[in-house]
Amino acid sequence: MGFSQAFKLAFKSLSGSKMRAFLTMLGIIIGVASVIILVSLMQGMTGEVTSMFEDMGTNTLTVSVTGRGSSRTVDAEDMYDLYEENTDVFSAMSPTVQVMGQVKNGTDSDSFSSTTVTGVSEQYDTIGKLTLSEGRFLTYSDLENRSKVAVVGSYINKSVFGGRAVGQTLKVNGNIITIVGVLDEKGDSTAGSTDDCLYLPYTTASKLTFGEISSYTFATRDSSINSQGTALLENSLYAVFQNSDYYSVSDMQSIVDSMNEMTSMMTMVLVGIAGISLLVGGIGIMNIMLVSVTERTREIGIRKSLGAKRRDIMRQFVIEAGTTSALGGVIGIVFGAAVAVIAGQIIGINASPSVSAIGLSFGVSVFIGVFFGFMPANKAAKLNPIDALRYD
Repeated sequence: MGFSQAFKLAFKSLSGSKMRAFLTMLGIIIGVASVIILVSLMQGMTGEVTSMFEDMGTNTLTVSVTGRGSSRTVDAEDMYDLYEENTDVFSAMSPTVQVMGQVKNGTDSDSFSSTTVTGVSEQYDTIGKLTLSEGRFLTYSDLENRSKVAVVGSYINKSVFGGRAVGQTLKVNGNIITIVGVLDEKGDSTAGSTDDCLYLPYTTASKLTFGEISSYTFATRDSSINSQGTALLENSLYAVFQNSDYYSVSDMQSIVDSMNEMTSMMTMVLVGIAGISLLVGGIGIMNIMLVSVTERTREIGIRKSLGAKRRDIMRQFVIEAGTTSALGGVIGIVFGAAVAVIAGQIIGINASPSVSAIGLSFGVSVFIGVFFGFMPANKAAKLNPIDALRYD
C-alpha cells in the first residue's frame, strides 16, 4: 500500500464519522490554538514595551545621585566636565529635574494634574529622540538666562490651545511660562499619555523647585558601548563619594534585555501549560485509534489474508492518526490566529501570529498524532489474520 492510498483511506475514515473525528481533534485544536494565542499576545506585548523603551533611547544611561549623609557632592558642572572629557563614548548629556506642582492655562484657572513637567538641557531632544511639529526646542541661551520658556507635547497643544500653542502661555506653580515649541505626536494625545508633557530649561526648573539637581541622562554613541559608559560613570562617581550607596547608574539597554528575557521565560511557561492540551489531545487520538482497531479487526484480517504486510497495516493507522492530528492542527492554527488578532485589536497591540509559532504548533501536532498513533498501529499490525477473520 502506497502513501497516497493510505492518505485516501485516512480521509475516507475521517469523513465517514465526522462528529467522532472532530471530537478526536478537539484536544489538538484547543492546544494549538492556545499556543498560538499566548505566543502572539506575549510577542505583541513585548514588542509594544520594547518599542516604548526604544523611543526613549536604548543608548541612554540614567544617573541618580542621592549623596545623603555624604559631605561630598557633584553638580551639573561636574557632570558636564565628565561628558566633555569622554565625547568618544557619550554623544549628549542632560540634567533632568522633575517639577511637582500645578500646570494651569495662562488665561484661566483650568489645571492639568496629569501633565509631566521636566527640566532638561538643549541636548535632550537628541537623547529622547524628540521631534518638533512647530516652533523650536530649548537653546543654550535659555539655560544660561533661566528663561521661562517651554516645549509642550501634542496633548496640550490640541486640547488647550486648539493646535496653536506656540506663543501662548501656561502657569507652572504660578510662574508664567511661554511656549516656544510643540512636539510631534508620539502616543494617542490623551491626558496622561507620553504626549501630555512639558519641558523647561533645567536651570529654570531647579529654580522653581528650590532643589539640587540629582538626576542626569547620558546618551552613548551606540547602545553596544553602554557598558563602557556605565563603567566611566561609576568609576568617576566612586572617586568622588568613595561609596556606591550614594549613586546609581541605570542602563536602558540592560533593562530592555532583562525585560525580553523575562517575557521569553513567561512565554515558555505559558506555552508549556498550553502544551498540556496537546498531550491530552494525543491521548484522545490514541484512545480513538484503539477503538478503531477493534472495530476494524475483520477488515485488518481480510487485508492480511490478501497479502498486506505488517508495515502496510502499521503505515495505514499511523498515517490516519497523523492526518487526524494534522487536520486538528490546521483548524487550531486558523482559530488561534483569528482570536489572537482580534484580542490584539481589543487590547491595542499588534498580536499577529509569527511564522515560527505556526510552524512549531503544526509540527508538534503532527508529531503527537504519529507518536500516540504508533501503539494502536502496532497492535493492528500484530493481529493474527485468522483470529482477526474470526472476530465478530
